[in-house]
Order: sequence, then structure tokens, then C-alpha cells
Amino acid sequence: MKTTPQAQETLELHTRLLCDSYRHWTGMRLIENDPDTPEGVEELMNAPFAVASHDSMEDPVFNYANNAALQLFGMERDEIIGLPSRFSAEPTGQDERSGLLERVTQQGFVDDYSGVRIAKSGLRFLIRNAVVWNVIDEQGNHKGQAALIRDWAPV
Repeated sequence: MKTTPQAQETLELHTRLLCDSYRHWTGMRLIENDPDTPEGVEELMNAPFAVASHDSMEDPVFNYANNAALQLFGMERDEIIGLPSRFSAEPTGQDERSGLLERVTQQGFVDDYSGVRIAKSGLRFLIRNAVVWNVIDEQGNHKGQAALIRDWAPV
């Protein structure tokens, strides 16, 4: 993935936030490499599992999606970044999604989330046992939420 030095620095910062927050809540590493390095950024970007995150705004927008998440949602990076994350669920699934996000806000993370999501093409897919966690900075400030999806199947 070719990026400008500034974009690489931003990716390294966000990769570190995702990885450090994941470790804070779960006690486990998300990737093997140091997330502050180009190798760490590449490892997460090309991981065999999907990782996506959104910011902490009232109507959160996606601010990260690795290649597996892009493939899962059938989008290009410039289509998903900035998209309200509520669009990842069908209108009928919004209450369930809101409940999940509130549970994560209160508990810090959950590792048992299952639910139906929708790709850009309209394809519905079931995610099972996803980990969803609060993204925090070094001072503990809430920066958003992220999801790790290892298991999914078309519905």
C-alpha cells in the first residue's frame, strides 16, 4: 500500500490506537508486529480477518477498514471512510446495533457479538462471535469503537 508520509503516519497512529485498545480490553495482541511501524500497518491492513472502526461522533463514521473488511462490505477505501457506520446494518437491525454499541460502551468490549450486516451490493451476511471494543488513546479518552470479525457467512 503506497501512501504519503503524512498518510503513513496517520495509519501508524490509528493502527497503534486499535492495537493498544484491543490489548487493553482483551489482554491479547491484535497483530505480531509493532503497530507503530510500516510492517505493523501492513500486517493489520492485510490480516486474514476483518477490522473496521468508527469515530466517536454522535452519528459515527467509519475511519478505518482493513482489506478483509473492504472485501466483506464490498467497498473501496474511499467509499467506506467517512460513511456513517449505521449503514453497515439494515434499517430493521438498527435497534440491535445500537444495543451492541451501548453494551460495548459500558463494558469496554464484547467478544460474543453475532448479527446480520449488509454489503454495498445488498448481500446480507451473518457475523459470529465478533469482538467489538472501545478505542481509547493513551490518556483513556474515548476515540470510537472497532470490530474484529473472523467468522462470517452469507445469509
